[in-house]
Amino acid sequence: MTIRVLLADDQALLRGTFRMLFDATDDMETVAEASNGHEAVELAGEHHPDVVLMDIRMPETDGIEATRLISASEDLAGVKVLILTTFEDDEYVAEALRAGASGFLGKGASPEELLDAVRTVADGEALLSPSATRALITRFLAQPDPCTVATHDRLECLTPRERDVTSLVALGLSNDEIAERLFVSPLTAKTHVNRAMTKLAARDRAQLVVVAYQCGLVGLVTEPSRPQVRARS
Repeated sequence: MTIRVLLADDQALLRGTFRMLFDATDDMETVAEASNGHEAVELAGEHHPDVVLMDIRMPETDGIEATRLISASEDLAGVKVLILTTFEDDEYVAEALRAGASGFLGKGASPEELLDAVRTVADGEALLSPSATRALITRFLAQPDPCTVATHDRLECLTPRERDVTSLVALGLSNDEIAERLFVSPLTAKTHVNRAMTKLAARDRAQLVVVAYQCGLVGLVTEPSRPQVRARS
């Protein structure tokens, strides 16, 4: 399957470089280019790309507001937003995640890292740059969002195991790592993740991370113990 990418950046040279990279890759193509957030929203509605590669700082409508508008549109439910930024430790990154972005990557990333990031986001996985430490996420995502009421009550729909899994997703663990931590199969871990996303109305794993931090769920899970097996006499 070919991943259809929309480029949103106010630097024409950078957009041209990205276009050449994506169009030279067998499983990707560039469907449109936007020089600001307003154009990005309009072109997303016109082309319905799989991934929007979005710069944060753009004239007129910035990348955060554009991400919020795209994420809020029912017609664009399948469109993922990957934030590309110069400042990976910027508080705007957390704001973009709140707005609905599926992850972010620094502009210093290599071409291979960028391609892998687009594939990851297109597959519905969360992408947080390696330099996005837990301290950064905790500092910004854990702050109350005045536009969102996110409390422990929101988690009442989750089973205890789904809460455990959601906490581990927020810590950046993959399905395989969650399975190893909880002593279940990767398929079971994936099933719990998908159920948690559905119940919490999270578009993808990145939004599940946002909910986990805003609801104070992170840090509540301790290392699970292995099931006890009675020795045979």
